[in-house]
Amino acid sequence: MVFKQTLTVLDVLDDLRASGDKVKALFRAFPDVSFSVTKVTGEKGSTDFVKIVIPGKSGKTNNGSSPTLGIIGRLGGVGARPNRIGFVSDGDGAAAAIAAALKLADMQLKGDILNGDVIITTQICPTAPTLPHKPVDFMGSPVGTAIMNQHEVFQEMDAILSIDTTKGNRMVNHKGIAISPTVKESYILRVSEDLLRIQEMTTGMLPVTFPITMQDITPYGNGLFHLNSILTPNVATSAPVVGLAITTQSVVPGCATGASHEEDIAAAARFSVEVAKELSNGTCQFYDPDEFERIQSLYGPMTILQTQGK
Repeated sequence: MVFKQTLTVLDVLDDLRASGDKVKALFRAFPDVSFSVTKVTGEKGSTDFVKIVIPGKSGKTNNGSSPTLGIIGRLGGVGARPNRIGFVSDGDGAAAAIAAALKLADMQLKGDILNGDVIITTQICPTAPTLPHKPVDFMGSPVGTAIMNQHEVFQEMDAILSIDTTKGNRMVNHKGIAISPTVKESYILRVSEDLLRIQEMTTGMLPVTFPITMQDITPYGNGLFHLNSILTPNVATSAPVVGLAITTQSVVPGCATGASHEEDIAAAARFSVEVAKELSNGTCQFYDPDEFERIQSLYGPMTILQTQGK
């Protein structure tokens, strides 16, 4: 149901002149949707951060109390020009997040309005740098993850899906999508049963999860190995964060072109839309609040992992 939106978004992003304003133009037909673009310049170029707010009937934007879902498209860039020509695999997270936003906006225009707000954030950079990394090179970014979190993580978000290409590893030998355990305030909690159910429903297959480590949930820049940046939004929020990985069977560099699969991007967008519906209706929990309270009472806070450490 989101394949049309996925193709539309990919057509806009696969362009040397891709920008936040070009993405914004896709949402002109949706008067109730709020869209902002912030251009940020770093040492290695600039990028456009976009924020899309789709208001709910009883969401915070309407002075209601229904929960807000945050959908973050996490990436270094949608292109690595001039080194690589075309849309890179690393851009899948941005494409999925924007496609989900476009679908939710279209639903709203047709009368299918969620109870809670949905906030979608990502960045658009068609000329991002690349970085050496094992087993394959990563995409870099004009700005660091701390700056990304400033523009992509908002306190209004009650739960966060962080979508990221996760192909440059040997941890997930599966083509499609996979979800992580829930991370809250640097506690790695059990995988949400509700999210597993939604994954089964939207893919028509058995659910797939991927392992994470303590290193993966710490900030970048501390000298530790990270699977990728999929769970770094955790360091900037107390909300529960779940990584939604777009994956492959083989090891694929983030800077590879011709390596994006429309059906997998659409699967991530479709999953995100269904999570938004269920979180809004109160039928989806990212974690068990009672169990989280219990683990904190036993072992204390783990928030030091949200910092650069000693």
